[in-house]
Amino acid sequence: MKAPGAAPMSGLKALGIYIHIPFCLRKCLYCDFLSGPADLEVQERYVQALCREICEESGAYKGYQVETVFLGGGTPSLLKGEQIFRILETLYGSFHMAEVCEISMEMNPGTADWEKMTAFRKAGINRLSIGLQSACDEELKALGRIHNSDDFFHAYRMAGEAGFTNINVDLMTGIPGQTPESCRDTLWKVVNLVPSPVHISAYRLIVEEGTPFYENTPSLPGEEQERHLFEMTRDFLRQQGYQRYEISNYAKHGFACRHNQIYWRRGSYAGFGTGAASLIENRRFTNSRDLESYLNNERKRTDCQCLSLSEQMEEFMFLGLRMTEGISTRQFRENFGKTLDQAYPGIIDKFCGQGLLQRRISDKGEEWISLTSFGMDVSNYVMAEFLLQ
Repeated sequence: MKAPGAAPMSGLKALGIYIHIPFCLRKCLYCDFLSGPADLEVQERYVQALCREICEESGAYKGYQVETVFLGGGTPSLLKGEQIFRILETLYGSFHMAEVCEISMEMNPGTADWEKMTAFRKAGINRLSIGLQSACDEELKALGRIHNSDDFFHAYRMAGEAGFTNINVDLMTGIPGQTPESCRDTLWKVVNLVPSPVHISAYRLIVEEGTPFYENTPSLPGEEQERHLFEMTRDFLRQQGYQRYEISNYAKHGFACRHNQIYWRRGSYAGFGTGAASLIENRRFTNSRDLESYLNNERKRTDCQCLSLSEQMEEFMFLGLRMTEGISTRQFRENFGKTLDQAYPGIIDKFCGQGLLQRRISDKGEEWISLTSFGMDVSNYVMAEFLLQ
């Protein structure tokens, strides 16, 4: 049996698969994802349409081996265990799947019960991402979440009892009403779960256009306080043995999310479901967001484009620099036929001088460029310099 993350079988290229489930009981006040409520009949029709799309499109991926699958949303855990089983059964019947395939699913604690938890595990889900955001019920209410902290702790216990060992917990900083004390309390409760989660995602709240928060923005922590909360989270998790491997993601050794690493390293991934995006080699396309058309098997692709060399370079930089390991100058030169300094004259040295980037030499003598800890805190400022005109 192959070890997790091993190279695909000879002659096959690695592929990640994203499956979008666009349903939720109620949208959170900050959410701008493609999701919304739907009755059981619509959910079942969607599962049927999704399985149909997977079957019909799989022929385009005969030269690939699926290394990771991620069911996101929306709230995938809103579906029945039998529906999740059908989706994964269709995948295994249509694609060449790796022997050790990371299969992740997002779960809202407000949708968890024992029957579903055990059914998801039997269906083949081997990594759960449970959305807590905060252990403070007042903060959860301010976000418009459908669960409270007790719902989360109950769901987490059930996950362990059902046999899940690879569990991520989603947290958030910058929540309305959040204080250093409440943030620290949430962190303390999460790392002291039994067993402790092997992965923690800690995102900053961003008010996106088109959300209720955008239309009626609540009182949020100030910029300096929000940065303090984010830094406090970083330092606390490091002290607890979690390695920061990406701006907002922390993991125990060996448990970094393989699926997300495909995105950040510009690997190939195929998206299924409404609004799902794909990147195959350097060809990008997105499924239509129209639910009714999708249910009627009238699938359309939008934003189809072959990325130019400059667009590939931009993505290589601003995705690769999200990871703490950074980017390899050798790989950049091999991919694009020029050195980093030729592509971005003076920029690397400027940011190194400002303490935002750093150069390092690996054990194999290879040069890497990465953001410093301070550079990660102001990453948007740094990334903007790598957008070629």
